[in-house]
Amino acid sequence: MKIEVKNVTKRYADQLALNNVSLQVPEQSIYGLLGPNGAGKTTLIRILNQITGPDTGQVLIDGEPLRPQHIERIGYLPEERGLYKKMKVGEQAVYLAQLKGISKSEAEKRLKVWFEKFQITGWWNKTVEELSKGMQQKVQFITTVIHEPDILIFDEPFSGFDPINANLLKESILELREKGATILLSTHNMSSVEELCDSISLINKGEKILEGKVADIRRQHRTSTHEITVSADNRQPIMALTDDFNLKIENGELADTLKITFVGDSPKELLTRIMDFGTLVSYQEILPSMNDIFIEEVQSKNAQP
Repeated sequence: MKIEVKNVTKRYADQLALNNVSLQVPEQSIYGLLGPNGAGKTTLIRILNQITGPDTGQVLIDGEPLRPQHIERIGYLPEERGLYKKMKVGEQAVYLAQLKGISKSEAEKRLKVWFEKFQITGWWNKTVEELSKGMQQKVQFITTVIHEPDILIFDEPFSGFDPINANLLKESILELREKGATILLSTHNMSSVEELCDSISLINKGEKILEGKVADIRRQHRTSTHEITVSADNRQPIMALTDDFNLKIENGELADTLKITFVGDSPKELLTRIMDFGTLVSYQEILPSMNDIFIEEVQSKNAQP
């Protein structure tokens, strides 16, 4: 399902939470909804989940205005988790699946697959309060996707996960996209944005300040920074190039190779000089990270009068 947000504005008393925000989430894509705390992301997510409505503007699902019946096709994992602490894990997961229209037998069948995938089969008869925070998050993720919704909204899904389980979650999100889901991902984890997201919107103080495909945005913010790795028996001639080309050279005395950072439009002359004294091991342009772009764009916007 495709999501379109058209000129949405939302105000709470004297606080403008969203100001004429528009964005398009393509079908079967992972779309990052980014922004600093208080930017308006949660308000937009609440509107998509019909917890609140916009003051002006509208949301379209596959070209149709957002309606109550769309809720059953949406899975929402909020940042603040909410499971019944005293209830057994399996019993609760089946109950939540039944609330989403799945029969008990089908729910148990699907849950068995997910519990095995997330390595939590041994917790079926444990109470939620016996689970660690990470384990509870696994259970809530499963109950969010169990009814196989067309649209999934994940708010900070990696919070509290160790690297191994975070990677397991990322693999599951990618698999859900491959199976047809449209995924809206709100996170402050910019490395996850680079790994997962096809496109993003960056919201700041209720306004969209950046939008596009992740690869395109990184290219648009390129700084002509290049990383060159060189192997050389005699390093001094290469080290001497530092002043001529304003280079940054790392591990000059310790590593088997020299790692050289060059900022400029054309490193051709530098590469020619380097190869007079050593062997070129690797060369690549370094694009700015989404973390750097996030900080740059938000700080630049906030600095404007």
